[in-house]
Order: sequence, then C-alpha cells, then structure tokens
Amino acid sequence: MLLTNDGRVQHRLSHPRFAHSRTYWVQVERIPGTDAIQQLQHGVVIKGYQTLPCRVERLPDDVALPPRDPPIRWRKSVPTAWLSITLTEGKNRQVRRMTAAVGHPTLRLVRVALGPLALGDLRPGQWRDATPWERQQILAC
Repeated sequence: MLLTNDGRVQHRLSHPRFAHSRTYWVQVERIPGTDAIQQLQHGVVIKGYQTLPCRVERLPDDVALPPRDPPIRWRKSVPTAWLSITLTEGKNRQVRRMTAAVGHPTLRLVRVALGPLALGDLRPGQWRDATPWERQQILAC
C-alpha cells in the first residue's frame, strides 16, 4: 500500500498515461510450461480485450513472503509455481484473469513494485518513507 498526500505523486502513479510498471509475484496452480509463459508475455485476450505484452519469469519455489492468513487452499496432488509478472497497464483483476486464461488460476498475488518503488524487505505492518530519489523518479516520468 502506498500512502501519499501529494496529489502530483498520486496522479503520476495512477494515471494510465504514465504507464508505470507494476510487478507482481503470483502463485499459480500447476507448473506453467513455456507455451503458457509465452502467451502471457505476448498478451492474452480477457473479456474481449487484448492485454499488452508483459515481462514474465518463473521464480524459485521458496519465495520469501510471510505466510498468508488464512492460508491458500492446498492440494497434495496439484503443484504450484511462482511467477513474476511486470505489467505497464492495470485493468481490474488483470493478473488473475490473465493466468486463468492460460490455464493456471492465481492462488496468491502480491504487488512487489510500483514504478521505482519496491516492497523490498518490508514485512506486514512495517512502513518506510519514500527516498528523495524515488520521489524524483516518480515525478520525472
């Protein structure tokens, strides 16, 4: 979550014209093959809309995130995988719809970066101030 009382910063981060990248770590059902990853990278059709190309890469299975409360559903016979997906657009539930469209429903979704701002090692309940460099990067776009 990002809190600001600066209208210029809020406008720059949220308006589609500035196309800030958004990076998500996504836990999906089953292990996606190269075809599914390529489909995501080139864009998929969701609700009649062709998504823009995005960056997708497979993450190691031991992603350093705190446990989810309540935990996600877990099935012994269905493996899961973690993906890093970086978008430059932000349609409603886009990541969930994209992964479902290629046959790998989203189980857990965490935004780890928005433009130059990255979650880093912040834990739930922690916060930090944006650095002057981060603020400058946001306003420079």
